[in-house]
Amino acid sequence: MTTSVDAPAERAPLPPVALRPVAAVAAVLTVVLTALSGRYGFHRDELYFIAAGKHPDWGYVDQPPLTPMLARLSTSLFGETPYGLRVVSTVACALMVVVAALIARELGGGRPQQLFTAIATAVSGFVLAVGHMLSTTTFDLLLWLVLIWIALRVLRGGDGRWWLAAGAVAGVGVLNKYLVGLLVFALLAGILLTGRRDVLRGRGLLAGIAVAALIAAPNLVWQAAHDWPQLTVAGGISADDGTENRVMFAPLQLLYLSPVLVPVWVAGLVRLWRAPELRWAKAVAVAYPVMFAVTLIGGGKSYYVLPILLALTAAGAAPVLAWAAARPARKAALAVGAVVAAASSAVISLPVLPPSALGPVIAVNAEQGEQVGWRELTETVADAWNALPSTAGAVILTQNYGQAGAISLHGPELGLPEPYSGHMSFADWGPPPEDADGAVLLVTQDGEGHADIERHFAGCRLSAVFDNGFGVDNEEQGAWLWECARTVRPWSQTWPELRHFY
Repeated sequence: MTTSVDAPAERAPLPPVALRPVAAVAAVLTVVLTALSGRYGFHRDELYFIAAGKHPDWGYVDQPPLTPMLARLSTSLFGETPYGLRVVSTVACALMVVVAALIARELGGGRPQQLFTAIATAVSGFVLAVGHMLSTTTFDLLLWLVLIWIALRVLRGGDGRWWLAAGAVAGVGVLNKYLVGLLVFALLAGILLTGRRDVLRGRGLLAGIAVAALIAAPNLVWQAAHDWPQLTVAGGISADDGTENRVMFAPLQLLYLSPVLVPVWVAGLVRLWRAPELRWAKAVAVAYPVMFAVTLIGGGKSYYVLPILLALTAAGAAPVLAWAAARPARKAALAVGAVVAAASSAVISLPVLPPSALGPVIAVNAEQGEQVGWRELTETVADAWNALPSTAGAVILTQNYGQAGAISLHGPELGLPEPYSGHMSFADWGPPPEDADGAVLLVTQDGEGHADIERHFAGCRLSAVFDNGFGVDNEEQGAWLWECARTVRPWSQTWPELRHFY
């Protein structure tokens, strides 16, 4: 499939950047996110990132180094609290609003279209969720939006020098998460399928590839030296969640931003596909179904395609505003829609409700519940630790990295030693020393795996069952704490069998 494309010189000049209104939206979003940063507590993944940041390396078994290093930077500058950790996430989210508005401008949008796009981005449920917490997805979303904007710059003006910037962003993206390769593939497929091979000629693209490879090289070398553990982790996640991801993939396309915004991004998709003045940008429209198909077949998460949906939302700003301008009632409907989207997204994505009221929200967004109870879990562990007959040579061993991260962070002030875990990269930071031959306090998510416990440890009894006190049914509610007299074998022999990636 090929299409003729108008020459760059024939295209209308770009409208001015709507700096003040877009910056105002970003500023309001920053204030809201900052005000709510500490309302619950850390997320389990954030606890892991903090721990990983204290073990700096070019890679970890389940991720590249960027997010843990940003966690370390943020907590070093602003404090080891949810507020301090999430400063970088808040900044990234504000930048998403700005970049989305720049995408609207690249597609010919003036001040109204840029402002509309900024507001639509700021009230999107998934944007608020990843802006509230520090996660790899937070920086993925920002970097992918920047990459889409750069791709539009190349497609619009044909300046191959922009490929250097694209390579730099893609390289940094690899240092955050390898999924950026999906976006690169989808965009290149869109360029090829729409006949824009002209932008791939010359040395610019090759130079961009070289820049990306240079930036990503340290992590790729680390993964190769450690037998590519991230492939093992990814394979396990796909095996466990692939079917559910495929079943929920299409429905979540309608929910992740906001149901209110579905007509906007659909209008944007149609506009990029049909509008003569945007034939040059059709590659982005084609990239969406390509990304959709590849992710669906691979059993990936539905949110992988969200950056493209935000770009389509930017494209849909012009037709939606034109529709609303035709009648006053439509303008009112647009305003009501924005309020509804903001309110519903805030309830689902931000800690605006008391923890005891999170039940219905967790059914939609389980990550809200994973921010509750970590301090309380550590206090329960401290009670069990202090009840041991003797703590000489004793260790704390947890089933997952969230538990280990919580005890590592909150434990010192409660008199707890550094915990150990066989989960993900925590396994690389162990095992306990050989002279740790005393009691073992085990923290498990529930009572399953008792036979496995008895295989490695002797004299085990149930010490406590954790209750977070809020009635929040998250993964740690009902966690079991076991008091074991000793290990069956030395730690050096037991540790390899305790390593797990899921």
